[in-house]
Amino acid sequence: MSHALVTGGGSGIGRAIALALAEAGIAVTICGRRAEALQAVEHPRIHGIVADVTDPASIAALYDQAHAARGPFDIVVANAGASMSAPAAKVTLDEWRAALNVNLTGAFLTVQPVLAAMTKAGQGRIVFVASTAGLKGYPYVAPYVAAKHGVIGLMRALAAETAKSGVTVNAVCPGFAETVMLERSIDAIAAKTGRSEAEARAALANPQGRFVTPEEVAAAVLWLVSDAARSVTGQAISISGGETW
Repeated sequence: MSHALVTGGGSGIGRAIALALAEAGIAVTICGRRAEALQAVEHPRIHGIVADVTDPASIAALYDQAHAARGPFDIVVANAGASMSAPAAKVTLDEWRAALNVNLTGAFLTVQPVLAAMTKAGQGRIVFVASTAGLKGYPYVAPYVAAKHGVIGLMRALAAETAKSGVTVNAVCPGFAETVMLERSIDAIAAKTGRSEAEARAALANPQGRFVTPEEVAAAVLWLVSDAARSVTGQAISISGGETW
């Protein structure tokens, strides 16, 4: 049986990805910083471990514990991330560093431990959950945009390194998705502009007039880790209703 790691698997897109992989018969280790969120993801093939993707020692302990219980990872989905909103001129250095730490450095630390083993085995799937913010600019989230562009660059570099090995490395780039992060963005827009919730939602909707669902992103990840996608590597796949391509 395959064994997958999904970081940030306790909620939102990460949770949907973990459930989709588990339903496909894959053993899944999810991690996050809140034990209660991990425990709330109930599936017999999903196992939660508290870990912080920004801490190399925490990631090393996660790998050791998961490997001992369910064997090495042949699928790694680097999903953990966070966003904050402020005009670039008001972003503090600590806020800048925090955004890059979780969204970019955390993604690198998540996948680095598996690279040598996957390459040696001649197989493996790595998927980064980036964002349309890795493909275009958005105002008032400069650190997040910079970090997600960095994730796309990291993905392309790793895809080039592993191209001959049988390992594939890709990214999915969701637009605004029906998650807690979206609700926070809508609340912030309403509070700052005086718009109604409906008006704020309409302002963020994609060209299809809707929002992406976590399950749609999970379906794309499920395809990328399948044998059907063995020729797909180095790709940043936009799941955005036509917002980017």
